Amino acid sequence: MNKNVLCLLILLLITGSFYSQENLTYQKPPQEILELVDVPLAPSTLIDTKGEMMIFLYRDQYKSIAELSEEELRLAGLRINPVTNISSRATYFNNIEVKPLEGEEPIQIKGLPEDARLTNFSWSPDETKLAFTHTATEGVELWVADLASAQARKLVGPHLNANMRDVINWFEDNSSLLVKMLPKDRKDLIDTETSVPTGPTVSVSDGKEAQNRTYQDLLKNPNDEYNFEQLARAELVKVNLDGTSSTWKHSEMYNDISFSPDGNYVMTSVIKKPFSYLVPYYRFPSESIIYTKQGELVSVVNEVPLIEDLPKGFMAVRKGRRNLEWRNDAPATLVYAEALDEGDPENEVEFRDEIFLLEKPFKGEGESIFKTKDRYSGILWGNKDTALIYDYWWNNRNTRTYVFNPSNPSEEPTILFDRNYQDRYSDPGSFVTTKNKFGRDILELNESTAYLLGDGFTPEGQFPFADKIDLTSGETERLYQSAYNDKKETLMKALDMEEGKLLVRIEASAEYPNYYIRNIKTEDLEQITFFENPFKALENVSKEVITYKRDDGLELNGTLYLPEGFDKANPEELPMIVWAYPREFKDKNSASQNTSNANDFTYPYYGSPIYWVNRGYVVLDDASFPIVGEGEEEPNDSFRDQLVANGKAAIDAVDDLGYIDRDRVAVGGHSYGAFMTANLLSHSNLFAAGIARSGAYNRTLTPFGFQSEERNYWEAPEVYYNMSPFMHADKMKTPLLLIHGEADNNSGTYPMQSERYFNALKGLGATARLVILPKESHGYSAKESVLHVLWEQDQWLEKYVKNKEETKTGVEKATPELQN
Repeated sequence: MNKNVLCLLILLLITGSFYSQENLTYQKPPQEILELVDVPLAPSTLIDTKGEMMIFLYRDQYKSIAELSEEELRLAGLRINPVTNISSRATYFNNIEVKPLEGEEPIQIKGLPEDARLTNFSWSPDETKLAFTHTATEGVELWVADLASAQARKLVGPHLNANMRDVINWFEDNSSLLVKMLPKDRKDLIDTETSVPTGPTVSVSDGKEAQNRTYQDLLKNPNDEYNFEQLARAELVKVNLDGTSSTWKHSEMYNDISFSPDGNYVMTSVIKKPFSYLVPYYRFPSESIIYTKQGELVSVVNEVPLIEDLPKGFMAVRKGRRNLEWRNDAPATLVYAEALDEGDPENEVEFRDEIFLLEKPFKGEGESIFKTKDRYSGILWGNKDTALIYDYWWNNRNTRTYVFNPSNPSEEPTILFDRNYQDRYSDPGSFVTTKNKFGRDILELNESTAYLLGDGFTPEGQFPFADKIDLTSGETERLYQSAYNDKKETLMKALDMEEGKLLVRIEASAEYPNYYIRNIKTEDLEQITFFENPFKALENVSKEVITYKRDDGLELNGTLYLPEGFDKANPEELPMIVWAYPREFKDKNSASQNTSNANDFTYPYYGSPIYWVNRGYVVLDDASFPIVGEGEEEPNDSFRDQLVANGKAAIDAVDDLGYIDRDRVAVGGHSYGAFMTANLLSHSNLFAAGIARSGAYNRTLTPFGFQSEERNYWEAPEVYYNMSPFMHADKMKTPLLLIHGEADNNSGTYPMQSERYFNALKGLGATARLVILPKESHGYSAKESVLHVLWEQDQWLEKYVKNKEETKTGVEKATPELQN
């Protein structure tokens, strides 16, 4: 065993849990930050397919710690409130308004429940009504709003089962819905905290490789299995708009539910046993079953076994039918894929996947219509003679778009695009779709002409565009390109390509995003929403995207914020915060591209570093931290060296402008950005302090891959060792603030990662502070938690960066508790 590792393990055994601890109540940050946090949100929007009606959905920006403290069961990858039978982490809206797209003020939907907690929104097929759920104290209710009258009403009391999502589906008649309801025979749940075990929990390996990611919230014992089954079971009930209802199908563990385009058939996915303690529910055994709309059995079209033992690699898939879905341009036809390489990316084959159609009565084998060179990733249907099909391969970041004739599979397909999907400058955009007679999205076609809307990233800046493309020749013609240099225009939706009408969103760094109707033929522009900027305190902050080079010549960029009134001509050397997230690339060209836009509205969300520009800091946000591995070399083979080179380039760039004191620079990040931060502090002397939130620091605890690393620990032990800050805790000489949600559900980022890393830093005498946030997950949602995190970060930055001392040692732990 490595001598340093042995010493570290001894230190951990000695120190154990004997670290100093503070008992804090929740704190609030200073006023300069507070005034940017507690502001009302503009509504989220839904728009009908005809571009005639807009729905405004309002919500509070944060939950309360009391809401997060409601009862929660963590089972098979789900987090469930067993009292209300819906996700315990659901995002709720509290108000709805409706507005004709052109003209008129928004109209308040009347009749909504008091203390509304609304979610699961679902348009009726004719888009005249909006169904949704309301989570009352005792359970989930079904509601519907008539948009013409702006009136909402309750259809069903608190008896819906929303634990497995996909809770509302409309029948094609627009007057009835298929919903998941609590089964009448549901049994009481077992209290796993107090129940007496009947025996040990035993897992068995039968000799097959089962290399799975480090999932959280898995089933752990027979009691968990029992509770999961009770919470997943639901009856399917047909609910009419007149309030009557009837049982449509008996109780099962229903997952996905989908109607055929013509509405005459329903496909259900049902979870089966045996369950697993290694993988989440979506890899449990399942059956896909077709019924008539009256609930009569037609066919079992797929049986999927427990998926614990996929081959190695990100491109591995299971054998058998997968990606089973309805063909959008046909009344009732199924489409699915099957692997031709046995699902193993190591097998060399001419084609990876084969695509099939299966028509009613959905028996036997389907008709082969296509074979993809790489892994199938979807079809965009056009008409009987034209469709687009996509494949991709993660290992070389390549994607293809084919044009083919689904009515004549023997006809040679055309490869329309064959490109690196990380190359944003060459991105042709997304195809414009329209609704067909079944209300399904299909490719908008004018004979052989289709349309594309693109983000428009270029070396000179971002200029979104609309193109038309001839699918036969592949030739494109530019119909419109945004000319803004001082604003950002996003092409949201094609309303009518024949008339040239687009729904666009326009914003600037201090101008809140609003919606407009742009006519690209007449050049008319009509504003249809008028949301105000709630972040007035940032209006006069300087914001620009700067570009600079790494020592190896790779071009990088970041968004630079300077405090209001900062004099660039006679700059004061201020402290700086660098905030970043590493990203892996297989070629330098893609890694060097600039996809930042200084005209993006400056939105200080809970995890943003932008708040500190109002505290007298320079902020370099979203700084480029590419990790490149070309050819046979993998990006992580030189991860640490590239991290340090990225960090040095960022500091040098702003220091060369004369804006900062390079001895007072902090670095921070969330999740993989936290992992980055700990590595930078361990392997460089570039920074005065660091902030690492919700990270993973010991890669041996994620032995079957992490982030974009698909090799396992035993294939590349030196990579796992070199990349793990925990293994190099003895090199930490820079103050590090660690923050983690106590209920983190993200793969690999167990709270234990921060706790054990902190213990190592403590044992080795580093300066560190660990803050564990009660009830919080990978991201933080309670207002009390968010405010406290901002306070912690501000205290850390003021102490170790702005007012940096030459030497400082000591380790602190803080677990904030709810104020009385």
